[in-house]
Amino acid sequence: MTRRLESSPRTIAELVVQLGRITHGHGYTEGLTPAQWSALRYLSRANRFSRTVSAFAEFHATTRGTASQTVKGLVARGYLNRTRAPRDGRSTRLEVTDNARAILARDPCEALVRAASALPSSARDRLATGLERLLGHLVQGCHKRQFGVCTSCAHLEVAGWRREGEPRFKCAFFGELLEETELAQICINFQPGKDSAMKRAFRGQA
Repeated sequence: MTRRLESSPRTIAELVVQLGRITHGHGYTEGLTPAQWSALRYLSRANRFSRTVSAFAEFHATTRGTASQTVKGLVARGYLNRTRAPRDGRSTRLEVTDNARAILARDPCEALVRAASALPSSARDRLATGLERLLGHLVQGCHKRQFGVCTSCAHLEVAGWRREGEPRFKCAFFGELLEETELAQICINFQPGKDSAMKRAFRGQA
């Protein structure tokens, strides 16, 4: 008879911490630190409203000063560019360079990605749902922001329909239309929604 792994809250917490430690330990490669790898991962997946030093500081749970030093090192190595944000000329937006995209192909976190891909899809779905809930409880208790994507955000709204019959979406928080590629990007202004606009739109088509 196969022994079932204990699933107490403490066991789950310790497993999550151990996964983090192992992944962090693999982060000293390609001349980068784990914090710099985290910045590249975040900025390569963040939407245009969230590619800032302060947003990365929130995501990485660190101070703005520490995040600024991490970003400064990546800019100096040619992995990030600073550009003026169109909405506010005083603020700076960070963009990953082609060099950064090339080095991300050798991201040490890919070992964890491969381990996750070895799980059956049903197990991955359950794990993802459980970890999202765990993270939600944790950030709420610590009064931190919960990052997420547009497809499950309360700020997502339908803004008309395309000729092909597909919905167009906009962010109600910023009042701006969103490209399809932006819907799966990370946002600092994410607000969990029980029933997203995307689900309502496609339910209406059914």
